Amino acid sequence: MFTLVIGGSASGKSDYAERHVLSLKGDGPRIYIATMEPFGEEAQARIARHHAMRRDRGFETIECYRKAGVVCLPKGCNVLLEDLGNLAANELFGADFSLADDGTNPCTDDICALLSERITADIDSLRSQCSHLTIVTNEVFSGGKEYEGETLTYLHLLAALNRKLAARADLVVEVVCGLPDVLKGPKTL
Repeated sequence: MFTLVIGGSASGKSDYAERHVLSLKGDGPRIYIATMEPFGEEAQARIARHHAMRRDRGFETIECYRKAGVVCLPKGCNVLLEDLGNLAANELFGADFSLADDGTNPCTDDICALLSERITADIDSLRSQCSHLTIVTNEVFSGGKEYEGETLTYLHLLAALNRKLAARADLVVEVVCGLPDVLKGPKTL
């Protein structure tokens, strides 16, 4: 089974996703795939806070900033990937990303298509290894601002991934103000 949890900043989506994974049946391990790179003191403090919050919830944490498809998961596990926005940014802006051998940059659509396919293949690899995959992602484009350049490329990439993964998911839940709203799948929470 595959669940996509979407919401804005501080919407309660992460807490909902953790509770969702904790409610799943099965005696396999709970794996938390953390995608935030520890750049700077603020990120390191946030990561430490997240580790402390999960300490007693029975999650084993795997740090994975790029190429999530290479992660080897134990049989029967329930996985929470937190979050797709970080993973997409890491892939897009990471030092190992190369679009063309000649050093040119294709248009934004080409970048989004290439990375969307790569990240989706990685997600498919994770899905094939676990009993249940839950992914937390960010709602984009409701900020009411005009964006350009690399920020716009990132937003287009995340929007493309959100659409693609929502179409594949068994359950899609949007969390607003801490309240879950089922957009796809069984209406019972």
